[in-house]
Amino acid sequence: MISKSYIAEFLGTFALVFAGTGAIVINDVSGGTVTHVGVALTFGLVVLSVIYAVGDTSGAHLNPAVTFGFWAARRFPGAKVMPYVISQCAGAVLASAILKLLFAGHPTLGATLPAGSILQSFVLEVILTWFLMFVILNVSVGAKEKGLMAGIAIGSAVGLEALFAGPISGASMNPARTFAPALLTWRLGTVWPYVIAHLTGAYLAVFGCAFVREKDCCGRAMAKRGALEK
Repeated sequence: MISKSYIAEFLGTFALVFAGTGAIVINDVSGGTVTHVGVALTFGLVVLSVIYAVGDTSGAHLNPAVTFGFWAARRFPGAKVMPYVISQCAGAVLASAILKLLFAGHPTLGATLPAGSILQSFVLEVILTWFLMFVILNVSVGAKEKGLMAGIAIGSAVGLEALFAGPISGASMNPARTFAPALLTWRLGTVWPYVIAHLTGAYLAVFGCAFVREKDCCGRAMAKRGALEK
């Protein structure tokens, strides 16, 4: 029987990609009525909504880089990493497939394509993913993880980063969100630089969290887990 947490990740990532990239596509075909600000808000609000919808079931990672970051911080079991990633990517691909059926003439389906050089977008995506993962790690410990502010903080971070960086790199921060529309439009050439940037940013965030937290920080969690596994 498939774990409910995997189904939650599938449905949550489907919602994220369908609403987020759907906003980009509809903005394009409607002559800009959604606007760039509207697209950024859509990404932030759908993340916020899904966190509250399935956060208590799967943690609402919705993002292979987030799953990787939690694993690197020793807050997530290694055996569940690949099932989570597969569930997330499957949900994202289904969302892009439906958008392709609805908007067959759209050339990119909201794919994240660099406006400038690959290096420029790579650096941006490393920093963007670092900041997102840094926020997630810090609001997902202690009493705050059961409060209202966790979803608001994470959704706000996504919307903020999409607002200022979206026109340059697409502000993906998410390998599944990058991969799905690229696969459906056969634009896979820039996928791997983005994926590497996302994983690098998520990994660096683990160290950032360890530097600023004295209790329940990632560094101590990693050390404690490592001692237990020896």
